[in-house]
Amino acid sequence: MTINDERRSHWQEVWTSKAPEGVSWYQAEPAASLALIARAGLSRAAGIVDVGGGASLLVDRLLERGHSQVAVLDVSAAALDVAADRLGAMAEDVTWIESDVLEWRPVPGLFELWHDRAVLHFLTRPEERKAYRKVMMAALVPGGWAVLGTFAPDGPEKCSGLPVMRHDAGTLSDLLGPDFDLVAEMREEHVTPNGGVQHFTWCLFRRI
Repeated sequence: MTINDERRSHWQEVWTSKAPEGVSWYQAEPAASLALIARAGLSRAAGIVDVGGGASLLVDRLLERGHSQVAVLDVSAAALDVAADRLGAMAEDVTWIESDVLEWRPVPGLFELWHDRAVLHFLTRPEERKAYRKVMMAALVPGGWAVLGTFAPDGPEKCSGLPVMRHDAGTLSDLLGPDFDLVAEMREEHVTPNGGVQHFTWCLFRRI
């Protein structure tokens, strides 16, 4: 079994065994994501992809705000089903992509904004992060935006039983390289359903 197969199996098991509101990363309101997406000043017709979006409510909020070209990518079909079932008829307005992001081959330049709160910090190997950046570069138009949320240096060392790599604005800037400018950064204290606190680093980048 490859690493990607293991990742797919792990997250499919999570989403078939736990309630969406019970996982540690659940947010009733994705405030940090929405704030940084708003900073990008996109048109309502701009393409947005939520990488590792799973059952996140971000897609609901984007549709409510009039965004008409939203895609959600996740390695777990079960996670996507949760979100699609919740949206009902509105799910037809969303592009659902079942794929490991490292295996995804997007239409070049299809998206104006890349959002990720769920995937990057699980990529602990340099070759995985290099492949991630390559996919992002393919997906984004020149001048496009990236909103990245990862565990902060004082955040959890593991999530869902898996090791993570924690980041600050500096390490994220190094990862993306000179093709991206750091536009904004912020810190979030995410309160889990169990009442714990997880520290996140958030950054908004623009592709040059």
